[in-house]
Amino acid sequence: MTKLGPLALTICSSAFVKLGRAQAAACGYPDLPIAVVPHPFSSRSRADVRALAAQCAADIAQLVANSEAGEKSGVRAAIATRAALFEVDDDLNAINAFIMQKRWGDGLPVIPPTPERVEAMLCGSARCADEVIARVAPGFGAATVERIAINAVMAGCEPAHLPLLIAATSAVCECPFNLQGVQTTTDPVAVWLIVNGPVAQQLNMNSGANCLGQGNWANATLGRALRLILQNIGVALPGEMDRATQGQPGKISFCCAENEAENPWQPLHVERGFQREQSTVTVVGAEGTMNMHSYGKNADDILRVFADTMMHGPSNEYVHGGEPWIVLSPEHAEILHDAGYSKADVQAKLWERSKMQAGRMTPEDMGRAQASRTAAYGPIDADTWLTIAHTPHDIAIIVAGGPGAHTVYIPCFGNTRSVTKSID
Repeated sequence: MTKLGPLALTICSSAFVKLGRAQAAACGYPDLPIAVVPHPFSSRSRADVRALAAQCAADIAQLVANSEAGEKSGVRAAIATRAALFEVDDDLNAINAFIMQKRWGDGLPVIPPTPERVEAMLCGSARCADEVIARVAPGFGAATVERIAINAVMAGCEPAHLPLLIAATSAVCECPFNLQGVQTTTDPVAVWLIVNGPVAQQLNMNSGANCLGQGNWANATLGRALRLILQNIGVALPGEMDRATQGQPGKISFCCAENEAENPWQPLHVERGFQREQSTVTVVGAEGTMNMHSYGKNADDILRVFADTMMHGPSNEYVHGGEPWIVLSPEHAEILHDAGYSKADVQAKLWERSKMQAGRMTPEDMGRAQASRTAAYGPIDADTWLTIAHTPHDIAIIVAGGPGAHTVYIPCFGNTRSVTKSID
């Protein structure tokens, strides 16, 4: 009998074999065996799913019995932490073609990350170039200060942006954010950066009109740089480890500052325990944006139509209990504040009024909610009223934007929680 060492293997559906192989290779286990389950599951009967599970169990048993696979999967390849140097013709088109061939870009032209530019970027932080800030899922590449700086250069950032990117990279790798899920899901989730404190003005960030749109250097390049970090250090390449069915434009860049000057309540970072004079960045797993245009003057009417917008059947937030975000326009914030509402009052009313009967979901999605939330609710049936979030406080609110009766609802991925970090 051959004595086997510890065996590691991956179990994934046929549609995610590329993800399984890519993640294994990125983590240093290129020969990791994979047990494959035919995709999809949602259209299959229970009997079919049982048969698939039985076959998968047999495949796992066979892989365990394969001593050669066990030996190969137990050998981890070394992972480099220092960036390599490549020589390319001194021509912008040639450099961009090389970068796209290597799949290091996002489809837009990049600034060539020459040693001189990277060295200048590193001057934006007092940290050592080879300091590892985090390991970025799903490839778990080492996010050194140098590698963060390289992606910052490519995105068009300035050296003063580097500390914010270091904090954002650290934040997305915190456990509550669930970067593994955010990076590999079929959901169109993007990472949204919200900046608070003095740094927003120091970097001339946009918190007013069109703050989620184009036209601001810091907003655009910071959001873009984090995406390149997630792709190049986390190895989440589209179609491979990044399995988004359609994706969304926010996956190129999604960043703004809070309009603290026109916020009648505490800004986000103060609400989360930081001092007003501290600078912070918050990372959010955001599905997209939904405009809520209302000329309503009555606070209760406004909250009613906002809650109606938040409530929808095919929602991850009702399945898991999420963290929905509201970007209140200054005009709507003023109406709510003048009516005597605190931010907690707004959260409580939205939480109560956005309750939805589980029967609005498809039976299959209600089954997902039953699997996820039965511990909190007890038995869930079609008549059960589900909340969009576990608690009212989980409905996050910031004030941003310029003049106009527009507020934005930003649903979250569901299986993620935002993280706020102080910027050194």
